[in-house]
Amino acid sequence: MISSSVLVDWLLERLELDASLFHVGRYCGGWHASTQGLARASFHVVVQGHCWLHIDGQPEPQRLEAGEAVFLLRDLPYRLSDSADSDTARCQPRIPMQALDSQAADGVGLVCGFFHFQPGLSSLMAESLADWIILRTGDPSLQAARALFELILEECQRTPAPSSTLLERLSQLLFLYVLRQQVSDNQDLGGLVALARHPAFAPLLEQLIEHPEQPWSLESMAACTGLSRSAFFKRFNELAGQSPGQVLLALRMRHACQLLKANNTVEQVCAAVGYQSIAAFTRAFGKAIGVQPGAYRRQHEGR
Repeated sequence: MISSSVLVDWLLERLELDASLFHVGRYCGGWHASTQGLARASFHVVVQGHCWLHIDGQPEPQRLEAGEAVFLLRDLPYRLSDSADSDTARCQPRIPMQALDSQAADGVGLVCGFFHFQPGLSSLMAESLADWIILRTGDPSLQAARALFELILEECQRTPAPSSTLLERLSQLLFLYVLRQQVSDNQDLGGLVALARHPAFAPLLEQLIEHPEQPWSLESMAACTGLSRSAFFKRFNELAGQSPGQVLLALRMRHACQLLKANNTVEQVCAAVGYQSIAAFTRAFGKAIGVQPGAYRRQHEGR
């Protein structure tokens, strides 16, 4: 049997996300900025100066210093601002960013971007995480993340301009390091992490991962946990925040993606993930991934 910590690591290692930049620059004077309403996860890395993070419903703003970052995993009502006062921050104007200036004594330098979690397993993982995560300079458990931040800072100082591609990759790695530490430190996370840590459900999750081709029914899944059908369904939903069928589908679709990337035929993949009908598999894959399996395979040919 795989240990729960190994299962958690397996889930984290298979978290697929993309990062894209939308701002690299400096704000001066009175200002506020927000991505609220865009329905996207975002990040803001402070590379110079400081600013204030205001999240509606939170009693106090958070001061973010150079070397710190916030990762917002939901579309939250929030704003960054030069002001510590929430009402003042809300009324501050939105202004264009200036170019980064390493010699500037005022303002704040930011690297800002979006995260996109791939549909399926990665989206399920993201739903179990906190709404936001703040990286603090004084956290001794994040030394590897600190090294990545130094690389981000060094790239921001590159002339004539930093590389957006490198900043996106570095920001993505920074988040993954922070996320791994957050999962390690937080024993109360739900979702797939909770399943992987639960002594009755971890063996089932292991079996679903290793044998997605099996004709899993609610009864056969419940039997792996020693619970009745109704008790299993109720407890699974409480832990994961998803039904057993949704989790099984996500695991099957991720395995299907890997097999298609390895140039297996649609027919081979269909059987390998437990579908008796190519038509049923094609419908399920298209709905979950957003593209037909044959087209997905062609997209990844030669990569």
